[in-house]
Amino acid sequence: MLPEYISKAVPNALSNRAPWFKNTAPTYAGIFLWIAFYQEIAGGTLEFASVGLCLLALLVAGLISYGLFYYIPATMGMRTGFPLYVVGSSTFGTTGGYLMPGLLMGLLQVGWMSVNTFVATSFILKAFGSNVAAGSLVFGIIATVWAIGLGFVGAKGIQYVARFATFLNFVPLLMILVVLFRNAGGISRYTPAVSHPYMGFTMLIEVVVGFFATAGAAGVDFGMNSRNESDVRWGGLVGILLAVLVAGGLPLLSVAGAHGLFGVTDFHYDSAIAQTGGFAAIAFFFFAVASIAPMCFSSFIAGNSLATMIPGVPRLTSTMVGAVIAAVLAFTGLAAHLGSVFTVIGASFGPICGAMVADYLLSGKKWAGPREGINIAGYGAWAVGFVVGILPFLPLSPETLVYCQPAAVYSFVTGFIVYVILAKAGLQPRVVSDKTITSFSGAGARA
Repeated sequence: MLPEYISKAVPNALSNRAPWFKNTAPTYAGIFLWIAFYQEIAGGTLEFASVGLCLLALLVAGLISYGLFYYIPATMGMRTGFPLYVVGSSTFGTTGGYLMPGLLMGLLQVGWMSVNTFVATSFILKAFGSNVAAGSLVFGIIATVWAIGLGFVGAKGIQYVARFATFLNFVPLLMILVVLFRNAGGISRYTPAVSHPYMGFTMLIEVVVGFFATAGAAGVDFGMNSRNESDVRWGGLVGILLAVLVAGGLPLLSVAGAHGLFGVTDFHYDSAIAQTGGFAAIAFFFFAVASIAPMCFSSFIAGNSLATMIPGVPRLTSTMVGAVIAAVLAFTGLAAHLGSVFTVIGASFGPICGAMVADYLLSGKKWAGPREGINIAGYGAWAVGFVVGILPFLPLSPETLVYCQPAAVYSFVTGFIVYVILAKAGLQPRVVSDKTITSFSGAGARA
């Protein structure tokens, strides 16, 4: 007997899918254009490495995000038409899939919804010159409208998320370009006060890949909305690789320019914005606008997770419940402290992606189908990889911590290797024989 989240799963029909430039690319680009990605990207990176080396690190990080974390999960989604949680039942088992990546992904996205709501509400209030804090009536009203309104958009499906992202992505992009134009004159004058190229290079890779890890696993959900391998490929190259270079590179250049031209001493992107004069007065409003697409993305993925793992509850209902929780966490101010917590949880998606890639390759470059019970190989790979992923959070010596980055990449590689070893040792359960599920495997590829 298969659990309901698998037995009731229906593959996304090819007629419901769309070109890469209408869903995958704009939605992923919107994630990177969120202020949370680049607001502190220069700290610990440009701080220790040259501009050229940092740009090279961004290129490497974009390639890793695309090639290791996104491409194979998205390909499996495209070929099967199933979401992450059904596809993940091969790597973690039909029973094990409930927790991982199922409910873990959903809970993580609800948490990011709350962080997004808190940040956006704060920016909106600052845009109007208000210093009202979390817990006030005004803060609560704005947070509730933001969370529930955009949660509803995400619940409606990726096509609606992509519509928001396609147009709204130009707003933060314009903001980034204006800030760059104002600070560009000082870029060539920038030299890091403390030179530690290795630290700056690896830390920048960690910032990008760590930020992207959960979205990479969600590539399965994007893939199930892609028509063919060309959509998967171009959606990732434009929405991930190009977006990383633009949304990461331009703010880095702006911060470097602010140092060289205006004598700025910190590495906050806000300080580069402050050099734009009158534009800085409306910058917080643009920050809020830049949060719309990632908010819709998080609610879309949360809805996918909860609706798949709890099929008896309508997708809209489960997503709205998540939105209400997000609004409450933002209103109380708890969301302001969730960033570090979800960074640790997000570290678990490195080994999840690594194990899924290993399972795919061991199965002959295809989705094997649901495996019985709990897949020990998958959980073992996750456990060891997770320990590697959280090494930077452990009380290790500074000399040791330098070489723990990029932890997200190391956790991926660890998950991959451990899965292969355990699977070869016979700890991978047999695939469930189910014609309804396996008959759809490869449907997208054949089309």
